[in-house]
Formats: sequence, structure tokens, C-alpha cells
Amino acid sequence: MYIRSASSRYEREPLLAPFGFKGGYISELWQIISRLKTDQVSAMGLGLQSVLWSDAEIFASYTQDEGNEKMYAITTYALSALEGNCFQTPWEALGAIKEACVDYGKHITGRPNMRTTFTLNGLVSVDNALWQAYGREKNTEDFLSLVPDEVRPALSYKHEKLGNIPLITYGLSEREIRKLLDDGAFFLKIKIGCDPDKDGDREKMLSWDRQRMTQIHAIASEYTTPYTESGNIAYYLDANGRYDSKERLYQFIEHMEKIGAAKETVILEEPFEETNLTDVSDIPMRLATDESAHGVKDAMERIDLGYKAIALKPIAKTMSESLWILLAASKRNIPCFCADLTVNPLMVEWNKNVAARIAPLPGIKIGVLESNGKQNYVHWDRLKTFHPLADKLFAKEIKGIYTLNEEFYHTSGGIFRIVDAYESEAQI
Repeated sequence: MYIRSASSRYEREPLLAPFGFKGGYISELWQIISRLKTDQVSAMGLGLQSVLWSDAEIFASYTQDEGNEKMYAITTYALSALEGNCFQTPWEALGAIKEACVDYGKHITGRPNMRTTFTLNGLVSVDNALWQAYGREKNTEDFLSLVPDEVRPALSYKHEKLGNIPLITYGLSEREIRKLLDDGAFFLKIKIGCDPDKDGDREKMLSWDRQRMTQIHAIASEYTTPYTESGNIAYYLDANGRYDSKERLYQFIEHMEKIGAAKETVILEEPFEETNLTDVSDIPMRLATDESAHGVKDAMERIDLGYKAIALKPIAKTMSESLWILLAASKRNIPCFCADLTVNPLMVEWNKNVAARIAPLPGIKIGVLESNGKQNYVHWDRLKTFHPLADKLFAKEIKGIYTLNEEFYHTSGGIFRIVDAYESEAQI
């Protein structure tokens, strides 16, 4: 692929309500559109920026707009670095520019300890454009045929169903939780680690988390499902690094055991800050790593510390990087799953292409995929119209389930198609 030109633009999408996690809140999400022209094809890639998720310290240091502008600057820098260069594959291209983009991000944020995930988040639209160009140059929409040969065995499943994992944010009401369960949800992602009084008090956080899980478990216990081994609603807890010690985490787990919720908890994600290298092999829950696994090296370090699952995020850390993480995890028999970043409907298909082909999580009978955009975007219905195959069965969540037919696997969900709604000229 010879990259003749590259450009980008962004659109702001408002959220229905302030979105709370990591003790902070966001009110909108920037949608990034990157475009490439090779000497053979035109291609586009979508991305979504989440400064709070990728680096909470940068989020706290700038206004919401300023933080987004810093990340977007990484996108435009990366596109400029690609122009005039030739690459064989998307992963080769990403590897060629990644470190320079990390250094650039540290420079413009003034933070030498900037988290690598901040840069990777800024590279998603670039990487997706490279993958689309790669597929279009090879005249195929078959995602599996394009992945590195050595990764293909880790993508050997072909699920007919994917269960959607909705998100229970700090402020989601009992009525809204019941509606999700009534609509077929069977695996709930629950944000814990709230800072209720915005004073950083971890004891208040622990008290809030206990009360919240008591509330949610009481509701969920009224429901059953055919999609878990236990027949009960399953939990995926996301602490986003808010716990400061194993002792405090144990206090939370003891409460979970007391109310009967521990046995339904499939995953507890990122309890500690990235810099906390505590061995967690003795913690009686399956701990997962997410934003602390910037790449293969970081993911393997977490596994060595006792983490027993990995959240893949092709839509947040690039498809190219995520596939190498998946390969490394599969060699260690570590289960993986695809988590969301509140992406738009077409970006869900990028995650779906991986989720459809990896093994189910322990305790879950079918594949799963987190997608919470419909819960959070003001204009979700409008964004659905941008999906080139929005009317197809596989693009529709029905009673908490995506049904994946041969058309999905043949078209890869439409990820290799240029979308008219995003076709206005992008600008670097």
C-alpha cells in the first residue's frame, strides 16, 4: 500500500446524560473520520476518542475540549507520517509510526508518563483506514483472510449468537436496569469505584460500591437466562483502577460473597491503577486487564501478576495491536472478550469481527460483545443510518442477542465499505 494522501475530520456526538466512570464524567464523544488514498483505492476509518478512559490524569489536567484536541493532534500527526510511504500490511504501518506518535503525544501533553493507551486511542481511525485500504486493495471483505497467518488459529470460532453486554453506569436507575433485563440482557457490565462526594475518599467509595451491588443483585436475582452455566444473570465489574489496595478489594469481595453475588461475577476488571504491580493470583475472582494492557508486553506482565482474562478493544487500542494481544493470550490459555468504548453502530462491527471468532468466557454459553452506545447517545438512531448494512439481521440486537448469519461472515459486517454519510472531505 503506497499512501498517496491522508486526511481527517471529527464530529461531536452529545450523550444523553453525563457518563460516569473512573470517578469522572463526560458529556460528549468525538467521532473521528480518517481517510487514505493509496495508489489503488480510497479508504476511510472511524475512531472514537475517550480521554477519560485512556488517561485520567490528562483528562483532569485539561478541559474536555482541550483533552480531545490533544488526542486528535496525534491522529493528524500519524496521518502525516503515513503520507508518501509504502507498507505491506496495516500492522506493519502501525508499527512503523507508533513509537513516534507516543513521543509526540508526550510532547504535546507535557506528560512524560502519558499512558500509551492515549496514543493508541488516537490511532484507531488511522488503523481502521489502513485495514480498509488493505482489504480493498486485495478486493475482499473477508476479515479472517486478512489477519496475520499466525493469529488465525486464535480466531477459529464461528459463533451464531453474540450476547450484548450493556453498561450499568453510576447513575443508571433501578427502572432502567430492570428494562435492560426485561429486554434480554443476561451479562451486566457494572461500573464500580464511584467517588460519590468528589473528595477521593476510598472508604466512601467502598461503601457506595457495596450498596450499589446489593441494589443491582437484588434486581438481577429475579431473572434467569439460558445463556449462562448457572442460569443466573452474570456480572462483569469494572473498577477502572479505583481500588488502592488488596485489603480494600477484599472487603468489597467479602461483601459480594455475603450477598451471593460473587459466584455470578465472571470478571472483575482493572481493580488497581496501572502502576500498582501487586500480585493478584490469590484474589478469588477472575481479574481482567484492560487499559493497562497497551500491548503484548504489558498484557503478559499482567498475566504473570495473576490476571486471568484480557479485555480486547480493537475499537480503542487498534485492531492491529489487539490481534497480537489475542495471539499472546491464546498461547497462555487466557480467555479474552471484546469491550466497548461507547462506539457508534458501524464501529461495533469491528469489535464484532473479533468477538464472533473467539472462545466464550468461562461460565458463559455463547460469545459476548459489549455495546452500550444505544444507552448513551442522543442521536443513536441517526448514527444507525450511517451503517451501510443497518437493515441486515446481524446488525440488529434483538432481545439482547446479535444473530450472526453467513451474510455477516461474508461481508464482515460492512467494515470494508466506504459510507456516504462520512464522505465529506476530511481535513488534516
